[in-house]
Amino acid sequence: MTSRTYFGRPGGVVWRQHGPSLTGWKGLVPDRSLLLINHSPTGFNWGYGGSGPAQLALALLLEETTEEEALANYQQFKWDVVAKWPTGKNWAYPASKIQRWLVDHRKE
Repeated sequence: MTSRTYFGRPGGVVWRQHGPSLTGWKGLVPDRSLLLINHSPTGFNWGYGGSGPAQLALALLLEETTEEEALANYQQFKWDVVAKWPTGKNWAYPASKIQRWLVDHRKE
C-alpha cells in the first residue's frame, strides 16, 4: 500500500503526495466538496472553526472515505483536526491519521 500525505501552505494551497517521488503529487481542490456543500467558494483554510476549514475537512474526508461517511463526520473532523493546525503555517498530515480518526469516530 502506498502511503499518502496531505500538505498545506498559507493561502489555502493543499496537495497530496503518493509515495516518495515528485511524480506522485496532486493538488487538492475544493470542487468535489463544493458540489455537496458550499461552505467556502474562495477555498480552503485551517486553524479556526470557520467555513474554509469546513470545506477542507470535507474535501480531505472525501478523499479517504465514502461520500456518506464524509458528510456525516466532516464537521467533527474540522474541530478535532483542521481547526488545530496553526493558522498561516505549513502543515503535513498523513492519510493514515485520517483513517485512524475515521475508525475512532465511525458511527455504529
